Amino acid sequence: MPRPSPSGAYPAAVDRLIDALAALPGIGRRSAERLAFHLLKGDVASAMALSAAVADVKRTVRHCSVCMHLTDAGADPCRICTDDRRDRSTVLVVEQPKDLIALEQTGAYRGIYHVLMGRLSPLDGIGPEELAVDALLARIRTPARNAGAVKVEEVILGLNPTLEGDGTALYLAGELKALGVGITRLARGLPSGAPLEFANKAVLMDAVEGRQRVD
Repeated sequence: MPRPSPSGAYPAAVDRLIDALAALPGIGRRSAERLAFHLLKGDVASAMALSAAVADVKRTVRHCSVCMHLTDAGADPCRICTDDRRDRSTVLVVEQPKDLIALEQTGAYRGIYHVLMGRLSPLDGIGPEELAVDALLARIRTPARNAGAVKVEEVILGLNPTLEGDGTALYLAGELKALGVGITRLARGLPSGAPLEFANKAVLMDAVEGRQRVD
């Protein structure tokens, strides 16, 4: 049930909009109110365009059945997995689609990816079951599950250099060693504690080219 406004002065529709906006990550009640009133002050066409964009995303965007990256519903596997110019024997594991995009913009990496859709965080109740770990292991065990049915020879751990990212990388390394696949990680040219999306192209290129083997 929507939480009523403190003053009781907002119409019910405005309260519902504020509650919906406040449920978004990083948006508090005050920020949600500002956004709601921005939409109220704007023209109808702009508000309808935003509504249509949200609806289109939910209706037409899917996760690639191979790598879990975002793709159009009618383009599965995604364009990266279906690109036969890429090295499909090398899989770079990242946390989120935005990390994949940041690496793609460097032009330095020509393999393929696997998006975990998060990282391990026991305090938040996020374990391996909540991530796309099983799908990654399946790609290595069964080449037919990988892009182009190519056997995976190397897995690059491209997790963010944070406490949770490092913990996720250690867990994956342990699971991957049993499968006999080569394991490397991005070089520590990346600043500790900083997400991949905020690193510049030069830093990301150095990280890819200077990746190190995980023993």
